[in-house]
Amino acid sequence: MFSGIVEEAAKVVAVRKESENIHLTINCSFVNELKIDQSIAHNGVCLTVVDLTEDTYTVTAIKETLERSNLGLLKIDDKVNLERSMLMNGRLDGHIVQGHVDQTARCTKIEEADGSWYFTFEYDYDKEMAKKGYLTVDKGSATVNGVSLTVFNTTDNSFQVAIIPYTYEHTNFHQFEVGTIVNLEFDIIGKYISRIAAIK
Repeated sequence: MFSGIVEEAAKVVAVRKESENIHLTINCSFVNELKIDQSIAHNGVCLTVVDLTEDTYTVTAIKETLERSNLGLLKIDDKVNLERSMLMNGRLDGHIVQGHVDQTARCTKIEEADGSWYFTFEYDYDKEMAKKGYLTVDKGSATVNGVSLTVFNTTDNSFQVAIIPYTYEHTNFHQFEVGTIVNLEFDIIGKYISRIAAIK
C-alpha cells in the first residue's frame, strides 16, 4: 500500500530483457535501507526488490505489468518516481494507492501558469470499465506515474492536474512533454463504490 507521495525521482542504470520480462536496475539514495522482497512503487507500479548492490537495486516487471504500464518504455538514464510502501504509523499525505496500475495515459497539453503547471492527460475510454470505477471525477484523486494528484476538468477520457514547483522538480514530471506516456491508477475507493452500486 502506498500514498502517492514520491520519495525520489531516481535514475535507471540498466534494463535487461529476459523472455517476456524486463529487469530494471535503479540507483537511488536509500538503497542501503532496502532488503530483498521489499515492495517499491516505480512510476506507481508496485514491484519487488530481487537484487541489491552497494548503490543499486533490481526489480522485475512481468508481461502483465508491461502491458498495463509505461515501464517497458524506460531506458538507461530515464528517471523513475519511487515510493516505498506506507508505514501504518504515519500520516496519509496523499490518498490510498495500491501500486496496481490500471492503464496508461498520454500527456496532451502542458501549460505554464505563473509558477505552476497544468498538465492534461487523455486515456482510452471503455464504458464498461467506467461503470466499474475506472474514471476520474472533479476534485477526486488519481495517481499519475505514482504521484497522488487532485484532478479537475474531467471528461469521459481526460483530466487535468495542477503541479506545484516542488512536485515538478522532485518527480519525473519535469521530463514530461506532449506525447509522454504515463501510468494511471484510478481511485480504489471509487472502484469499490461503483462495485457496490452495481450489486442488485
